[in-house]
Amino acid sequence: MKLVQVVAAIIVKDHKVLSTKRGYGEFKGGWEFPGGKIEEGEQPEEALVREIQEELEVEIKVIEKIATIEYTYPAFHLSMQCFLCDLLDEEITLTQHDEAKWLTKDSIDEVEWLPADIEVLEQVKCILSTRERVNP
Repeated sequence: MKLVQVVAAIIVKDHKVLSTKRGYGEFKGGWEFPGGKIEEGEQPEEALVREIQEELEVEIKVIEKIATIEYTYPAFHLSMQCFLCDLLDEEITLTQHDEAKWLTKDSIDEVEWLPADIEVLEQVKCILSTRERVNP
């Protein structure tokens, strides 16, 4: 089975996390954390900065790795490294997604997440809860 290695940005701002709706491909219409494939010779953090620049036309600061999700789809196995990130720009420009939403821990389950992204939702809810307690 083909292995696909990707990175995902868990971008948190004002007690909300950024989610994006895929605008292309087999999983068009599903919600995900933005990111993409790691290219040959790239470090995961470098790939994430590049992918977010390409997909959202913004700069991010990678804070820390929070999870590696292993998920087997029918056609491939996905290994997704998820990183907590800060957004360094204000305006997001969607280049590959149909829509973006800032979700709270209470609204995070209101979109139809792609299966692999569902695997990290509990960790994201914990991060949002912790940030609310630390910076109300």
